[in-house]
Amino acid sequence: MSQLLNSDAVQGAHPTPCPHYTRLRTSQLIGRYAVQSLHQELAAYPKPGLVSPVDSGSHQDMDALVFFRSLFSLRSYFREIALAGMQGSSFAILKLLGITAEERMLKATQGVNTHRGAIFNLGLLAAAAGQLIGADLSLQKDALSTVISVRWGDAIKQHGRSLPKTSHGSLVAAHYDVGGALHEAYSGFPHVFKVGLPALQESLARGADQNSATVQCLFSLMKELADTNLLYRGGDSGLLFARESARSFLADGGVHRPDWYKQAVEIHREFVKRNLSPGGSADLLAATLFVNRLQSWDKS
Repeated sequence: MSQLLNSDAVQGAHPTPCPHYTRLRTSQLIGRYAVQSLHQELAAYPKPGLVSPVDSGSHQDMDALVFFRSLFSLRSYFREIALAGMQGSSFAILKLLGITAEERMLKATQGVNTHRGAIFNLGLLAAAAGQLIGADLSLQKDALSTVISVRWGDAIKQHGRSLPKTSHGSLVAAHYDVGGALHEAYSGFPHVFKVGLPALQESLARGADQNSATVQCLFSLMKELADTNLLYRGGDSGLLFARESARSFLADGGVHRPDWYKQAVEIHREFVKRNLSPGGSADLLAATLFVNRLQSWDKS
């Protein structure tokens, strides 16, 4: 990792050209993986309180069709931001690309915020992947995390300070003294690399299919994350209920017990009754799926 921390790609000099792929082809592949990861997150079921093709969970203003329209609008964004990463772009450039993507998303969804978290999280990860690949560096272990925290961490902090403290996430993070999405980002997404990815990869290694492993990953993130979406909807008691539900599900064997699906559906229905939705965990689930695709490709 010392090689990565001292590399020109992290410190901001122009990366060297990709040795085996053209930059455009590689950025297109990164973009495709990002969209595929978001689709996998959407398609997974049962997910407590979250939108899926089965139902809208605890969300009255959106359904799977709205998410599909949103995904379609974001196809070019992830390719563009990966290419920006290859070019050694500053956070200011990445931010402009994200703002433009958010405008396209809101137009496609008629004002519904479906993927604002993904635009930020997966956008940063796509840019980090582009920067590493452009410098012919590995995507394995915590390389993506390190690029984000070292290359753009300070700028992300400054971005957070400049934002008006009016969003649900920022208000809840301040009130409950929790990190929130910005803290997760400038820290290099520790819950993705220390919680989500190990849970996903272990579940797949044990023979779970993609849907089951995705659900297992979500519950693992719910158990550990101080999810500001849960705090906003249910306060301390809502977060405690969600964490305890996840802890109990995992302690019973998670998706590796025969009747896991029935138990997960029951938890999902209880979340809907309580109007709870672990949106922060869902955002990090999509990020985890994206990192897993990137690292699997990097090994091939």
